Amino acid sequence: MSQDAQILTDNPDCLQDNYVDFNQQQILESATPDLSQEASAKKPTLKWAHPRFILSSFQLYETKTRYYVVGTNQAKQRYRVLQIDRTNPNELTVIEDDVLYTEQEKTKLLKMIEDGNLSVGGLQLSTMEIYGVIGFIRFTQGWYIIFITKRRQVAVLGGHYIYHIDKTRLVPIGPQVKLDKNSDEARYITTFQNIDLAKNFYFSYTYDLTNSLQNNLTQPPLDVSGTKKTQGLQLNDMFVWNHYLLSSGFKNLNSKSGWILPLIYGFVDQAKISVFGRNILVTLIARRSRYFAGARFLKRGVNDKGFVANDVETEQIVTDMATTSFHSTDCLFGNTRYTSYVQHRGSIPLIWSQDTTNMSPKPPIELNVVDPFFSAAALHFENLFQRYGAPCIVLNLIKQKEKTKRESILGKEFAEAIAYLNQFLPKDKQIRYIAWDMSRASKSHDQDVIGYLEKIAEEVMQSTSFFRSGINTDYKEQNGVLRTNCIDCLDRTNAAQFLMGKCALGYQLYALGVIASPKVDFDSDAVNIFTEMYHDHGDTIALQYGGSHLVNTMETYRKINQWTSHPRDMIESIRRYYANAFSDADKQDAINLFLGNFVTKDGQPMLWELSSDYHLHNQHPLKKASRRDYRNWYNKKVLETKHYDQDPELFRIPIEFRIPATDPDESDLYQGYWVEYYNHKEYTSLEKLFTYNMNGTLKYRPLKLIANSNESREYMFFFCFFHLD
Repeated sequence: MSQDAQILTDNPDCLQDNYVDFNQQQILESATPDLSQEASAKKPTLKWAHPRFILSSFQLYETKTRYYVVGTNQAKQRYRVLQIDRTNPNELTVIEDDVLYTEQEKTKLLKMIEDGNLSVGGLQLSTMEIYGVIGFIRFTQGWYIIFITKRRQVAVLGGHYIYHIDKTRLVPIGPQVKLDKNSDEARYITTFQNIDLAKNFYFSYTYDLTNSLQNNLTQPPLDVSGTKKTQGLQLNDMFVWNHYLLSSGFKNLNSKSGWILPLIYGFVDQAKISVFGRNILVTLIARRSRYFAGARFLKRGVNDKGFVANDVETEQIVTDMATTSFHSTDCLFGNTRYTSYVQHRGSIPLIWSQDTTNMSPKPPIELNVVDPFFSAAALHFENLFQRYGAPCIVLNLIKQKEKTKRESILGKEFAEAIAYLNQFLPKDKQIRYIAWDMSRASKSHDQDVIGYLEKIAEEVMQSTSFFRSGINTDYKEQNGVLRTNCIDCLDRTNAAQFLMGKCALGYQLYALGVIASPKVDFDSDAVNIFTEMYHDHGDTIALQYGGSHLVNTMETYRKINQWTSHPRDMIESIRRYYANAFSDADKQDAINLFLGNFVTKDGQPMLWELSSDYHLHNQHPLKKASRRDYRNWYNKKVLETKHYDQDPELFRIPIEFRIPATDPDESDLYQGYWVEYYNHKEYTSLEKLFTYNMNGTLKYRPLKLIANSNESREYMFFFCFFHLD
């Protein structure tokens, strides 16, 4: 049977009767004539390096032995078909049809499939609304496909919408069988669903959320034929939380077919600041690493691959919305109104743990492995250099002096690790280590916690700079990163990250020409809403890792509302203790199953029968690669200052590309994100538009700015106070 015939019918016996002279090729040949011949004749040698067909709306068709997922975008001019075999429940067979169908061709194709399967039940259309394929998973009895069935817009960047998943559905691929509630399959499903996909999972059809704005906007989008070859920016699989689920069905996760929809787990928020009629968007994105992921007391320190627990990359993007697109009139990614700053948090990169069996709210800390060469820490910092460049500035906020030594044990060892690794680094690339007991300082009456951290933030900004988009003119790069940690990387870390973010916000607004100096004051509308965003950011990360909201907030360290916040702090401490004592084990099992750290196999113990998950996150001693050089512990290339290729020829828009595309395929491939942003096929009122309803500083405006026209007038703007006589 031909490949064309296989996708058209589930019943091979029907082929000879009905489709002997009618196949997929005939459908394509019968399409409307190609209107792009004249346009293609003028096509320049420049081409898009990584075009991608956008799929954002899906329909599920079912026959007795196959599923057909039909995907399209807002334009609804072109369609793709994904075929999933249902005959063997123990094997997953997914076929991506490379053909782009028109509406007419798609209708003919589905009609042929329906006619070919009349004798076995025909073709049924599911009523389920589908907005994406998360991936595939198998437990013990068959494969499942996970669909996104409800989504919500939470941000927009350069015309690219970012969505939060609100609802999903797990659909069995094989014939549906009623499960025994006590069966292993039912228990695995319950465990898997303990990962609530309707909380803190985000995606975008047209923007790569796994990479920073700097990486996304500095990758040349054009390829000059014969002079330069590029494969385009690859997904950062460290942050693709459905990596395992997707890889089960798709061979190439960097495919541009449109079926691959990477999810990040973390936090996304966006707010609008209005300044003298100019709209400034502030976007906060937190990406949680899928490596060595887990619950607070069960995932501490670093594994032997160099991945730390509670590894989160936080990026703040500040944008002048005078124009929406990333592009300028002359250059792709040439808009100079986008800025970003990235910082990092992660557990102390030593091999340590805490024994939770004694039910103590503060279990003792143990160094499990004392490595004089700090091999795991070396791998971790090499990874940081590779991701962010140099310098790497470490801000360690744990306690340094304690009556009963807990955190201070790690402080001494961490300092020794940094000192050892710095021996072999060039002097100008050495890790800068700042150790400061923030908890002790906050309880002291003679130490200014906020002032000290603001001073550090200013020094860090001078060392790393920040990113500003553009081609050559006004272009800036961020090189290096601030790595912040306390013992849990939650409360103290979030406060320090907020102050670093506040410092960066000043520089970003100054670069955009919004304020006269790179400094923003605390008691201003812009900083008030920025504080709210970082508070929500910290709460979300704390819930994911620690099981409760932040215990100590910025109000704690600014020493305002201390009496009213004390009961709340007590409640959150109790919640965190309860979560760690009673629900962390179930959470860890769910994470291990979701991420593919544990895969069910015949003859092996079930997930809940494992005494420990250590071997799921660390290499087997007999399978470890040869030992690395203890002196040359890093690859010299990772220390090279990253200068992105800013060849204008790879960004300049040729005159031929400025002419509206006559070929719908070209329009969908190259301008697909714009089709998603401006849905020209439906009426949209302002009340329903995301950017119109976005949270912003308008809520801080007083109802009456002028009390009496004869009196002196005092206006409060968003970054300072003005007194008008």
